[in-house]
Amino acid sequence: MKRLLPLVCIILAFGHSAISQITTPQIKANFGVDGELRANFYNGFVVNGNDDWFSNIAGTGRGIIDTTGASYILSRYTSFPASRMQPFFRGMRFPQFSVVNNKLLIDGIFIRDHHGDDSTVFSGGNKNGMNPGVWTCPVSQGIPDKNDILDIMMHVRRDGTATTDSLWMFGGVSIDNTTGNRYFDFEMYQTDITYNRMSRTFMGFGPDDGHTAWQFDASGNISRAGDIIFTAEYSSSELTMLEARIWVHRDALLSVPADFNWGGLFDGDGSGSVYGYASIVPKTAGAFYSGLQSINNTWAGPFAVVLQNNSIAVNYSARQYMEFAVNLSKLGLDPLATQNNFCGMPFRRILVKSRASTSFTAELKDFVGPFSFFRAPAAQASADLPVFCGVIGISNLCVDSAVSTSLYTWHTLDGNIITDSVGPCIRVDQPGTYVVRQQLMDSCGVSYATDTIRILFDPTCTILTSELQQWKGTVAGSQVNLNWSINDPGQLSWFEVERSSDKVNFHTVAKVGSAYPGQYYVSSDNVSELTGDYVYYRLKIVSKNGSVQRSRILSLPLKAGTGTKLQLAPNPVSSHVQLTINSATDQTATIEFADQAGRIVNSYKTSISKGVNAINFKSFDGWPNGLYLVRVRTKEGMYTEKMMLLR
Repeated sequence: MKRLLPLVCIILAFGHSAISQITTPQIKANFGVDGELRANFYNGFVVNGNDDWFSNIAGTGRGIIDTTGASYILSRYTSFPASRMQPFFRGMRFPQFSVVNNKLLIDGIFIRDHHGDDSTVFSGGNKNGMNPGVWTCPVSQGIPDKNDILDIMMHVRRDGTATTDSLWMFGGVSIDNTTGNRYFDFEMYQTDITYNRMSRTFMGFGPDDGHTAWQFDASGNISRAGDIIFTAEYSSSELTMLEARIWVHRDALLSVPADFNWGGLFDGDGSGSVYGYASIVPKTAGAFYSGLQSINNTWAGPFAVVLQNNSIAVNYSARQYMEFAVNLSKLGLDPLATQNNFCGMPFRRILVKSRASTSFTAELKDFVGPFSFFRAPAAQASADLPVFCGVIGISNLCVDSAVSTSLYTWHTLDGNIITDSVGPCIRVDQPGTYVVRQQLMDSCGVSYATDTIRILFDPTCTILTSELQQWKGTVAGSQVNLNWSINDPGQLSWFEVERSSDKVNFHTVAKVGSAYPGQYYVSSDNVSELTGDYVYYRLKIVSKNGSVQRSRILSLPLKAGTGTKLQLAPNPVSSHVQLTINSATDQTATIEFADQAGRIVNSYKTSISKGVNAINFKSFDGWPNGLYLVRVRTKEGMYTEKMMLLR
């Protein structure tokens, strides 16, 4: 059985009291808060249905964190022990704002921190309440094992599918030492604060003495959201304190907030500080926190755990892993309740820190982050025919990897949309500029992101009898390698490789001569100076009579994690799909398309290289509309994604 960590009672300001002590393990918003990591496992028993951080037991409950490449990482820990010192992160295995098990999953993350000698630690004298601009960090420094953060996890979801359902935040931390007192903070920022490892300084923090202060109108309503911190204290046997604070101007304590009460504590950078973190408690009594820690031999997840001495453990020791849950809606920090903003986010970046003692202003020790949160995939659209060759036809425009809960609306001033303008895909029959606007949810009413596609008409372009057989690319570090083949190159003069950083403006980066049927053509491109998330390529195919044909656009991510991962774009699919496979090694992959009955519709093998591989597939003739499973089999395992074919 899991050992419970009782929470202290918090005495509310203005004469109210709230009992926040939890006496049993909890399932909150269908997520297990019981001091362990397994879905379909609760309070020491296999129980079908609850979600958790990871899955290793069959059932309807889902693991939240993406476990791509876990077996490869574990094998590297054995074959290359130095890799145990390398940090990494994983996001959710579902797109942000997905509905899973009737809950709206907003975001989630797992981060493995540096350990031992580390540059992401604080020098002496740094404290909560200080301006992050004056925090100092050493080149490299050891840290006491009771303060050494090994892994952190965070997840936010609503307790249902509506924006009015309670907003829950879940956090988890594993620390090397399991005895004595341990103290840590989850600090959430409104700004895009970052840590520069070269200069060992923090940048991008807020305007109010290094933070963003909460502001209130005359009635106590929130007029601007600010920074938040959750601070926790664990003794050798239990969680003894969990507290919420917000960054405010000292004068704000004279007001009466509409959504929460002041808790009576205020700490900034010194006794006379104008800004600081003030404690808050809910308006209504009742539990709003829960928290537990692991018992001995609790499974440490698919990535295992690397201890400070560089040894690997597949299970946690007792009290090594701690997790907690906070009802942000009850606490008054839900943007829907506090700001009447259906799609507002309570924060943008998170910094997890450990402290030397129970005092909120005790010396800071280790940290993880800052890392981004609440960043749903912004709309990126593509067209199967970006250029009408010689004659006007029909082009299908789709949002790549559309989020099911987002609302997409298209418009054009100089083109023509021949289908409904609302949805992830449209069809057009005129050249022009087409803009898609994304709302995170139908009820948001505000634009989250936009993307633009320009459809061109080239009167000199003709459809050649030569057909592009393969068109794929690989990203390895700062090098992009492209290769393709064509069935009848005899009528061709040359190829031009065109590159873009915005999918609109392309320029030639290489010229390759034509040769004989079946030959693979190869071109390389150095992208070390590019700063975006993606780079885009297309082929300009020039015939001997001067006519031109252009290929579909190849999208390659410049930032990718370790291991093998499958992504499809666009999805829904109309005439073609790009498979993006992130591979840890050079190998052969088998790609299968299966219908809903499990029948294999198409299967073929292809070579993939170490790095990010992008492969175009367009042979959908005769396939009925509907849902298909795309499976990629590699030596690391099998990876599956759903594909919707709509024509």
